[in-house]
Amino acid sequence: MTFVIQYAEEVVKEDIPKLSSDVKKRIRVAIEKKLTTEPEKFGKPLRKSLKGYRKLRVGNYRVIFRIEKKLIKIFAIGHRSVIYGDAQKRLN
Repeated sequence: MTFVIQYAEEVVKEDIPKLSSDVKKRIRVAIEKKLTTEPEKFGKPLRKSLKGYRKLRVGNYRVIFRIEKKLIKIFAIGHRSVIYGDAQKRLN
């Protein structure tokens, strides 16, 4: 089964421009290979205030997303030290 990727507006305007070109490439490849094929296998479920969302680990960076049928909605991309707080603020 192939999934369709959809990025939130904040990801395109705020998160992606902050990343270096090397990190952008690694994250793009991980999303294309892992999330479009088996998001349940590669994305670990989050807990507490981010319950219902999942994370994809790409080195020290995380991609926060949710699976909706055949659609993968990406809500945040960032360094592991700040991404969970940023995602929580963005989703509330």
